[in-house]
Amino acid sequence: MATQTECFNLKDAISKQAEATFVDTQTLYRKLHRTPELPFQEYKTSARLADALESLGYEVTRGVGGTGVVALMNNGSGPTVMLRGDMDALPIKEETGLDFASNETATAADGNEVPLMHACGHDLHSSCIVGTAAVMAALKEHWSGTLMLICQPAEEIFGGAKAMLNDGLYERFPRPDIILGQHNMPALAGSVGHISGSAMAACTNLAVTIHGAGGHGSMPAQTIDPVVIAAHVVTRLQSIVSREVPPEETVVVTVGKLHAGTQANIIPHLAELEINIRSFDDALHRQVVTSIERIICAECEAGRSPKPPEIRVLNETIAMHNDPVAIEHVRRAHAEHFGDANLYAMPRLNASEDFPLFGNAKVGGFSG
Repeated sequence: MATQTECFNLKDAISKQAEATFVDTQTLYRKLHRTPELPFQEYKTSARLADALESLGYEVTRGVGGTGVVALMNNGSGPTVMLRGDMDALPIKEETGLDFASNETATAADGNEVPLMHACGHDLHSSCIVGTAAVMAALKEHWSGTLMLICQPAEEIFGGAKAMLNDGLYERFPRPDIILGQHNMPALAGSVGHISGSAMAACTNLAVTIHGAGGHGSMPAQTIDPVVIAAHVVTRLQSIVSREVPPEETVVVTVGKLHAGTQANIIPHLAELEINIRSFDDALHRQVVTSIERIICAECEAGRSPKPPEIRVLNETIAMHNDPVAIEHVRRAHAEHFGDANLYAMPRLNASEDFPLFGNAKVGGFSG
């Protein structure tokens, strides 16, 4: 066991190395912020990160799961610790006025040109992975085991973790004993939050097409109106949380998109919806999704829809549950380094991540 003096010296060494790498890490962060890329299009981002990790002496593999990067440092016997940072940005126009603000655009999946911005902090996450890599490489004499660094694509669409796993992440590389991730949050600068157990929600995004039989607005009896059917669906969905979910559970069902028609006097052939579902229990989550499908099909039948609705999953992820023992170890280490006054208990977040897929995966990829 390390003595108090040894612990103090290590804390001092970590602080000095973090300070020494700060300027390079900040420079990398600003470069990444200036040049954001869409999910699975992180070509420049992943190349910059891979080059930086290689320069620090890590064994780097590129193109894992598309644009993902895996970097390993084997340093004797001991556990395999995986650190994960994500890389992708959002189709948002940046109006921060920063001197390193993004002016980038890209072609989205629908073929439209969209502005780009790192509005969710993935530029910070991935640059901090490199900063951590620099500190750990400089302090190799103080630790043993294998450090596994992941630069993950496509978190914003819940696609990157699954893609890396299905590309043999845990077959081609060591399966980690513990997986650590971080996220920037609205909080006091210099503070660090932790949460044990249930931490983030499962999420499913559904796309729905309701079929009708369109016609002129002056002759509604000769049509089957998908707008009316869609309206009943939206209203009926509100009863799932209030009447099918136990009151002590937290579930969100949101219709974020409802589109039909082109002008007032034409009844359209189709109505399109997109539905967002969030919950903290994976079994309950599947129950809610099944209820949504039941209601959509029933309303289409009641409305005389000429054919069944089309329901497809756009993307989804499971709920995140942090291991209490691991969280306590991390919290103690942070308390020793930053002081208890700079720690806080994070609330459970209704936001969602594909990070928990790394912990839930079976060898051979993730298909659930």
